[in-house]
Amino acid sequence: MDKLADLDRDGPNPIDRHVGLRIRLRRKELGVSQERLAESIGLTFQQVQKYERAANRVSASKLWEMAKALNTSVAYFYEGLGGAGAAASNLPKETVQDFLLTPEGLELASSFPRIREPRVRRKILELVRAMGGDDSGT
Repeated sequence: MDKLADLDRDGPNPIDRHVGLRIRLRRKELGVSQERLAESIGLTFQQVQKYERAANRVSASKLWEMAKALNTSVAYFYEGLGGAGAAASNLPKETVQDFLLTPEGLELASSFPRIREPRVRRKILELVRAMGGDDSGT
């Protein structure tokens, strides 16, 4: 019983956080509001917010409905778990997820890949490292 209490104090389950992040990323990628997604699956936008923040777990049936509403597969929400996604970064997975849950992080993550010129991408990375006080990689 004490182990269950410890889990609650540690915050959301990392898998729930990952699934919530993937819901938000897909929704934003398609330009779908929380309200519109909620309406399409019979929920309130507050419930969608809770799913995205991993405050509440998404049931299998709701995840199925979300996948249909967001024109993707259920597997999409699990992509990158335990794999190279966030692990490729030097940051802990939770830090990457927290960053991507911010409006700036999400916009940066969706805009950066559209920069075609490798030299420009490298310069932007160097600028961000310098501003963040991280000299590694230079």
